[in-house]
Amino acid sequence: MASADLEGRCKKRWRKTTIPDPAAAAARDLIARDFGPGPEIDRRYVGDITYVSTWEGWSYLATVIDLASRRVVGWALADHLRTELVSDALEMAFTQRRPTAGLVFHSDRGCQYTSTDYARLARQHYVVLSVDAKGECWDNAVAESFFATIKRELIDTQAWPTRAGLRRAIFEYIEGWFNPRRLHSSLGYLSPTEYEAIHHDADRQAA
Repeated sequence: MASADLEGRCKKRWRKTTIPDPAAAAARDLIARDFGPGPEIDRRYVGDITYVSTWEGWSYLATVIDLASRRVVGWALADHLRTELVSDALEMAFTQRRPTAGLVFHSDRGCQYTSTDYARLARQHYVVLSVDAKGECWDNAVAESFFATIKRELIDTQAWPTRAGLRRAIFEYIEGWFNPRRLHSSLGYLSPTEYEAIHHDADRQAA
């Protein structure tokens, strides 16, 4: 292989991001694997965290996705796994979307999502928190699917020397490709932006 200038593709290093908080108050699963898209935009969000290796060290990506349209409505990238990471992603969603009271936010049982600070942020914005069953990745399948997609289409295609370069690439992927242009079979082969535009037009006509 060396003489042919070839090298093996190594399996990506695995890093644990879901660390349960044994002292966290119990919360119910309000989604129950009902991940179907629909017209009720900004009523049900899902979130999760994944990790990316850079030459400067690990970076962690938190996302917030609207179940109705599959749009990434909030995200944050940091070099830590503190609660601020997921709070920043949710704050972005609030700033950009301004959902009405009663929105359901669904996540795994990681300590960031079950922390006192995160619960306080949810109450401030009248968000109802929902968590999946312990150890059941299928209970947050849409968030997991997005991470598989962005890793396949962007993150795993090259090395990332700097966190700043990674941040720019993720911004361009989400805001320039995934939301406005990438087609989704679950949306009838529309992009999230196109899907939302159709439903917003229907709502205006109905009004």
